[in-house]
Amino acid sequence: MALDYEGLYDAYYMQVYSFLLTLSRDRSLAEELTAQTFYKAVVAKSEFRGEAKELTWLCAIAKNLYTDELRRRARQSDVSLEETDAAAPGAMEDAAQDRDDAFRIHLILHDMPEPYKEVFQLRVFGELPFSQIGEIFGKTETWARVTYHRARLKIQERMVGDDG
Repeated sequence: MALDYEGLYDAYYMQVYSFLLTLSRDRSLAEELTAQTFYKAVVAKSEFRGEAKELTWLCAIAKNLYTDELRRRARQSDVSLEETDAAAPGAMEDAAQDRDDAFRIHLILHDMPEPYKEVFQLRVFGELPFSQIGEIFGKTETWARVTYHRARLKIQERMVGDDG
């Protein structure tokens, strides 16, 4: 399937930029990642099989680039527990527990099947409204709500199951 990249850019630039701005809350980063998204779409044109909507494909590329950027930044600013402000009693223990819980949630998400994983990430990390999540998947807002709540229940069950 041949793609008209100029038309693709003109048609979807603002939607991809808005999506990334919602995820990052940083205009500069959103602009940079939007440009990278369209560049990657041109480079990876053979990967687009036309099975999904073009916007869905572009948002998937954008989300992956954003996730990569978060990982890169986390590696750069990896703060050790020793640097945690320990002025309050138990602050270091609380910080360690929060990190442990966050890591466990990410492990559970890593193994979670689609679409639960992506819907949960778009809602929690991307802070997208259910209506936009449904639109990305070509589904209804109700579908997005139900899928998100099922994902949340799966995570809670695994968290409780891992403790027991």
